Amino acid sequence: MKKQGQIDSMNFGSFDFEHLFDSDDYIIETVKSIGIFKPKRWSETFGKPITKNNIEAKIVHTSMGLTLALKRYASAKDVQVLEFAGLYGYDEKSRILRSLLIELLPKLSEDYLKRIDICFDYPTRIPNRIIKTICQSGRVPFPFKNTIYYKTPSENKTNSVMDLKVYDKQIESNLPYPMKRLEFVFKGKYLNKLKLKDIDKIYPKMIKSIDKFSGINAQIIPIS
Repeated sequence: MKKQGQIDSMNFGSFDFEHLFDSDDYIIETVKSIGIFKPKRWSETFGKPITKNNIEAKIVHTSMGLTLALKRYASAKDVQVLEFAGLYGYDEKSRILRSLLIELLPKLSEDYLKRIDICFDYPTRIPNRIIKTICQSGRVPFPFKNTIYYKTPSENKTNSVMDLKVYDKQIESNLPYPMKRLEFVFKGKYLNKLKLKDIDKIYPKMIKSIDKFSGINAQIIPIS
């Protein structure tokens, strides 16, 4: 039986995303730009600091109470990155976020995918056979806060291709029941300038990678 993999996060790249939010339903708050730096606002909103390689950072506030991260990086100054994080959760916020993304998908079809997170949830614990397969693939556990990253011996602190991690979803989302999450984070070099309109082309490759590193016979459920 195939294990369903859900899309939990999607990042998009374009020269300008702000035209998407040019209505009374949205407010764009600049927290880092020329002459502006309000790191506390960013950490209060997203629970993590602005990284040094972010040369611009903005918060998109929606009328439904959502907040989206909008960034530019020093390595690609002309490209804005729009983040949809937490698409597959167990609360109303995730449902509203998915609805917003579905509404915007037609307008994002020509934009590049910069990151896709595929998650697998398990009650109580990740099966031992999966952890064993991950370790046999040459990855070793690297605990950091609430997360265990599985990294190759040659991997640096950051990986521009793929991250593999396990964390306690119950703690992360304050759930009333135990839940562990295994997550594959496919990044820019893996996606290789893939446009949203062509996303179906990458699913077979992702499924093979998931099987290779974890032994999971996966099925990826598209956002729809």
